Amino acid sequence: MLSPLVLRNVRTTLARSSTRIPLSSLSTAANGASILSPARALLSRLHLYRGYATKNKVKSTSSFVPGSKQPITDEAAQQEYAKAEIAMQTSVDWFRKECAASEARALGRVTPALLSPVRVKLPDTPNSVRLEELATVGVREGSTLLITLYDEHTIKHVEAALYDSGIPGVVPHRQDNRTIKVPIPKPTVEARKELFTVAKRKAEEIRVQIRKHHAASLKRGKYEKHSIELEEFQKLTDKYIKETDKILADLQKATGAK
Repeated sequence: MLSPLVLRNVRTTLARSSTRIPLSSLSTAANGASILSPARALLSRLHLYRGYATKNKVKSTSSFVPGSKQPITDEAAQQEYAKAEIAMQTSVDWFRKECAASEARALGRVTPALLSPVRVKLPDTPNSVRLEELATVGVREGSTLLITLYDEHTIKHVEAALYDSGIPGVVPHRQDNRTIKVPIPKPTVEARKELFTVAKRKAEEIRVQIRKHHAASLKRGKYEKHSIELEEFQKLTDKYIKETDKILADLQKATGAK
């Protein structure tokens, strides 16, 4: 005879399966082994099914994204997104370099990069020229920039560009026909505040540029209201504006401005 526990387990298994065996025969059969052979076969088959299922890898749902959060799939929209991202990144990278130079200046570090914003207007060229294209810039005695011109005929144009650059503390002193010295005084508290004020204006210009790139992309794409494209472009804009704010905040700490 089968124990009540075994009978109960078999009844439960058979009740869940499509195979029908008279349950009364399970309790009254003299030969339990012969009566249970179909049940045991069924149990073995179920066991094999379970074993087969466990051999397959269970797919993780950790990377599944709800439909409302799916990224842009339209090819044209993807290209426009990439174009907007490059433009925004370029603007932010430029601002980061400007703030790095301002931070170095605020901390009293004198480097040739201090004069990188200088653009020289020459009579024979329609566009302004970078100072690095006309001269080499070195550091002397830790606090003086020494500009050595390739052509002595450009010296007066370089001097004018240095005055017009608006860089705090930059006053050129001509040493000879090809050399200009620019002593850089140690920045005062007011000078550091001015550096931050200038950077603050530049930060707002960068934010405006980012928003213009955003608006231009939406205008070209003509995306529908509440579309995933509008949402993704807005996220991109927020990302680079936030990055601009962080760069400015770091400069504020370095300059001690309030």
